[in-house]
Amino acid sequence: MVLIDDEILDFVPSMKRERHASADVEIIKRSGSLSSNNRENTLRKNSLGSRVGLLDNEPRSRCTSISIKTYKPHLITERRRKVEDLCRDLVVNNDHIHVMEMRLRSAIAKGLDKKTHEQASVKCFPTYVRHLPTGEETGQFLALDLGGTNFRVLLMEIGGEGRFEMDSQIFSIEQQLMVGTGEALFDHIASCLATFVKDRELENEDLPLGFTFSFPLVQEGLTKGRLAQWTKGFKCSSVEGLDVVDLLKQAITRRNDVTIDVVAILNDTTGCLMSCAWKEPKCRIGLILGTGTNACYLEDVEKVTTFNPEKDDVNEPDHVVVNTEWGAFGDKGELDFVRTKWDEEVDVMSLNPGKQTFEKMISGMYMGELVRLVVEDVVDEGLIFFNQNTNKLRIPGNFPTKYLSEIEADGVGEYDRCRNVLLKLGIDGASEADLSAIRYICECVSRRAGFMCAAGIAALLKKMDYKDVVVAVDGSLFRHHPHFHNVMKSRVAQLMGIDYKFDMIMSEDGSGRGAALVAAVLKNTKIEETWKFSDYCSIM
Repeated sequence: MVLIDDEILDFVPSMKRERHASADVEIIKRSGSLSSNNRENTLRKNSLGSRVGLLDNEPRSRCTSISIKTYKPHLITERRRKVEDLCRDLVVNNDHIHVMEMRLRSAIAKGLDKKTHEQASVKCFPTYVRHLPTGEETGQFLALDLGGTNFRVLLMEIGGEGRFEMDSQIFSIEQQLMVGTGEALFDHIASCLATFVKDRELENEDLPLGFTFSFPLVQEGLTKGRLAQWTKGFKCSSVEGLDVVDLLKQAITRRNDVTIDVVAILNDTTGCLMSCAWKEPKCRIGLILGTGTNACYLEDVEKVTTFNPEKDDVNEPDHVVVNTEWGAFGDKGELDFVRTKWDEEVDVMSLNPGKQTFEKMISGMYMGELVRLVVEDVVDEGLIFFNQNTNKLRIPGNFPTKYLSEIEADGVGEYDRCRNVLLKLGIDGASEADLSAIRYICECVSRRAGFMCAAGIAALLKKMDYKDVVVAVDGSLFRHHPHFHNVMKSRVAQLMGIDYKFDMIMSEDGSGRGAALVAAVLKNTKIEETWKFSDYCSIM
């Protein structure tokens, strides 16, 4: 049954037409009277049992006044209305998004300016990567991708003309290593690197390696980068403020059983950009939406006053890839106008309170916990899960973001995946109203995240002012959430207007393949420079 509210009738006039004759109606005489006192007793009923104000053998006549009472229940119950009211702070509108975009652009400008860099929440570190792939790179290259509880080692062989072969292996990082000493962490990474190289009989080869380090990094060169601060649950001692390339090289040297040349360190966003740019020359932005979030983009060198070129850049391109580290946007209070009490709870419970505000509102590491806290409050208000055991639901971390993606993957009016998620939490008697409420809460959290990401992309597009740009995107949230891509893309289009053309493309293995491509680009650049120098010498 379709339930129609008065508000919908106002927008769809055709719905105001009279109901079909088979509908239940009650006809009431407002004026005039029947000629006989016993006529009411002779009223007959139609086949549906509805009373019709006509007597047997009496000709049909127009009623002077008729009131038709239709069945118009409320679209939502009072209980559901209270659920939506409780979640109202999670709903952001166009005005909110516009303010976010404006403030983010301002924060980016501060980060690029040497005079205001220290006070900026969005640091905008130059990556020293100035050459993008041309698609003509060739050779064998290693890549190390460190950015979460697992890391990968890759071997990429590029044959030119877009052809390549790639071999990779995943290694895990135990919890004790994530919060232990920096030396123990890098010794473990070096050990896994050695295992990978030896298994492929490459220990005697001197292969260039691109190191993807997916944490806030202050780069001082292609092979020199200091960790600004740990994120994503890492808290290793004696690493923050130090050169992580040097720490990795020291760990490899301590083993003394393999030779690996670390030629570049980069962020996962840069790798994402490089991987996509290899085949898509219009790619100018790299975006990560996974455990954490970050973005990089191509900026004119003259606008990055914090950038100090490593060498004479006469023959270098006039642009450089900038790692925004936009996960920290809001650390200076820019997002206080949309933060909720649940965002503040997530922040307090995190390993880095007061930091990475933007990331904690939109990334995969925190969205599930946001949903759990909202659901917990809805349960405490007595609005869902009557007489159900919710003990598991009340345990922090027991509602990972993958549950949110599963719940929203259900079709409209279907709740099979939602039921399965609740069964994992020990809730097996949820009503359809409960299931609908849980889905609504998930949608509020994910939709807000999608809108906020859209504000970020729009800020970068307007900052660059290119009319046709491809955005490379990677990360588990973007890959696995059923609606995130569409929500974000449609909102960016709305913010940018018809004068700007953009596309969002899934970057294939950006943090891994992208690192190998950086190494490849650097190798080819060196070869070209050697050729130019040789030609110059021959002329002399």
